[in-house]
Formats: sequence, structure tokens, C-alpha cells
Amino acid sequence: QEVVQSEAERCGMWYINQRWLGGLLTNFQTIRSRINYMIELQQKREQGYFRLLPKKEAVKLEETLGKLEKYFLGIKNMTALPQAIFVIDICKEDICIAEPQRMGVNIFAIVDTDCDPDKVDHPIPGNDDAVRSIRLITSRMATAVLEGVAQREAMLQEQEADLETGDQESLSEDQLEQSAIEGI
Repeated sequence: QEVVQSEAERCGMWYINQRWLGGLLTNFQTIRSRINYMIELQQKREQGYFRLLPKKEAVKLEETLGKLEKYFLGIKNMTALPQAIFVIDICKEDICIAEPQRMGVNIFAIVDTDCDPDKVDHPIPGNDDAVRSIRLITSRMATAVLEGVAQREAMLQEQEADLETGDQESLSEDQLEQSAIEGI
């Protein structure tokens, strides 16, 4: 759980390191409302609202917030459905595999000898029970994400530069036309 959390945070991606909640993708609007409630409670706690409440109510809200953070903290900033997910143990996470398949989300997964590789789009052969194996593969996935984001940023900057130079060329052509008109 710690490996998944640290590597996801390193590459800036969403993560779930607890039990997969059914309907996370298929019923995203309801899940998003619970995430918004969690964010609201976090803001109230930071503003000191819990200290103004009677102790029993404050404890109850803290417990509620703790449960919500346990399941939703990693997807707090998720506003749209993901394009791909990475799963550690597909035998243990049946719902986690079935739901993205239904939604057309690409699935990258560590596939052990006791798992069916046909369930996922991109199987990664490895031991899904060993912490060192999970750490290695998860680290490589996070690095690949960082490299992909860097490539996308470079490509976008290159496109913006091309657009700017294209605009400057058209400006200089317009200036030439203007000077020709003025010269006549």
C-alpha cells in the first residue's frame, strides 16, 4: 500500500491503495459527491470548525472523515474517468478488473502464474505477492508516466512555438503588404 501511494504521488497520478469500491467508475457521480463531502470536511477541520462543535459531534465527524480519507484520499483530485489503470493483484481484485473492462479503460497489471492474463489489456509478468517485485514494477511504471508527461509537455511546447512562428511569419507578410500599400 505504501509503495503504491508513494510512487503515485511521485508521478502525480491518482491511486487506490485500499479496497476497490464498487461503482467507482460506473457510478462516478455519486463517488464524486462523497469526495466533495470529504474535501468539505477537511476544509472545516482546517478552519477549526470541529473545535466549536460538541465533543461527541466532533469525534463523529473525525471518524467519518477518517473513513472517507482512507478510501478517497488518492482520488481526491480525480474529476474525470481515467484512461488507464495499473493493478497489482488481479486475482484478488475482481471488481477492480471487471469495472474498467466494462467502461473501456485500459488495464495494466502485474500478472502472476495463478492469474488469467486475458483479463487485462497489458499484462506485466511478475510476482504480485513479493514487495520487492511490486516496488520495482511500480517504480518503473511511475517513471514511464513521468517520461510520458515530459514528452507530451515538450510536444505541446513545440506546437506552441510552431504556431507563434507561423503567426510571426504571417505578421511579417501583413507588414510587407501594408508597406507596399503605403508605398503606392
